[in-house]
Amino acid sequence: MTETVIRHPDNHEPVTFTVAMLDWLPWIAPPAETGLTDRQKSSLVDPARSKSAYFRLLARDPDILEARTRTDKDIFFNTATGLPRAERELAAAATSRHNGCIYCASVHARHAITFSKRTDDVKRLLDEGVAADLGERWNAIVAASVALAATPIAFGPAHVARLRAAGLDDAEIVDVINGAAFFNWANRLMLSLGEPATGA
Repeated sequence: MTETVIRHPDNHEPVTFTVAMLDWLPWIAPPAETGLTDRQKSSLVDPARSKSAYFRLLARDPDILEARTRTDKDIFFNTATGLPRAERELAAAATSRHNGCIYCASVHARHAITFSKRTDDVKRLLDEGVAADLGERWNAIVAASVALAATPIAFGPAHVARLRAAGLDDAEIVDVINGAAFFNWANRLMLSLGEPATGA
């Protein structure tokens, strides 16, 4: 089956990292919201996601989308133990910054600000990049996330030791790894399927 590639000649794609709300434009047509099958709707897990072109596009393979969504929700919302939500979001934002995914970085930077109240530090990460000095605990989280994003074998015992020295326990370290690894994959998927757009 041949897909028609959608072009967006009028899009002024953002070229700098931002905490602003962005849109995302697919290069392959997603199903219309009104055309989603019952299985596609259930694969979204959260019905509000039917408004998103990105999630409707992924709903073309509902089994994979459901697994992806449940994994995402467990990593970021299951915070009864382990890493605080702000630092899970930091791992995702740092990974997205390293990978050049402006859309994902904006979403997770906003979440990191919401949960940490460290607006200046999060903006510094976006403006200066992953080498920005955010204090040792956050620096350790960013360094571990970036190592995983660069290539998984770049992450090793030295990163774990640095995270432990910064005060993270084993469950929190696993949460850093999960957030960074998930977004290392998610960034590549989003970057290959469409482009960010300046929000309305």
